Amino acid sequence: MQIRETEIELRKADTEDSDIIWEIIQQAIEQRRSEGSTQWQDGYPNTITIKTDIDKGNGFVITQNNNVIGYAAVILNNEPAYDEIKGNWLTNSDFFVVHRVAVSNTVKGKGIATKLFQLLEPFAMQQQVFSIKVDTNFDNIAMLKILDRLGYTYCGEVYFRGSARKAFEKVLGV
Repeated sequence: MQIRETEIELRKADTEDSDIIWEIIQQAIEQRRSEGSTQWQDGYPNTITIKTDIDKGNGFVITQNNNVIGYAAVILNNEPAYDEIKGNWLTNSDFFVVHRVAVSNTVKGKGIATKLFQLLEPFAMQQQVFSIKVDTNFDNIAMLKILDRLGYTYCGEVYFRGSARKAFEKVLGV
């Protein structure tokens, strides 16, 4: 008997992915609410946010056997909130910022968000970008554990949409 590992890939999202992405985002919004968090409880992200991500080429999906199971916005050098950090970034060169990470309830707890970050690293290096920056709510324990496990360095606080957030960076290829 032959056992075949499922195929997990990262690719740019397209318009046809919008409905499943929005379903996954809504699941994440509900999860944050049920955990007592204020993160994502004020109408952000919304369908316009996701449409804009996709239209600008910043929306990415993680797929398993061609089925969308996760989403993230991956944006080159464009996060104004990161210009004023209470602390210090590790680098001042080009970076990708990762926002709006969400994984389908059908695969929660199976390491898919971790895999998404792992797949972003070679993608970034292929683009000659050697830094990934991310921020998260102080109470997003799952994301904090992922960032710690993958070797992200805590750099300080940024203010995103009026709230302090923990900011992290990972320098790639060192």
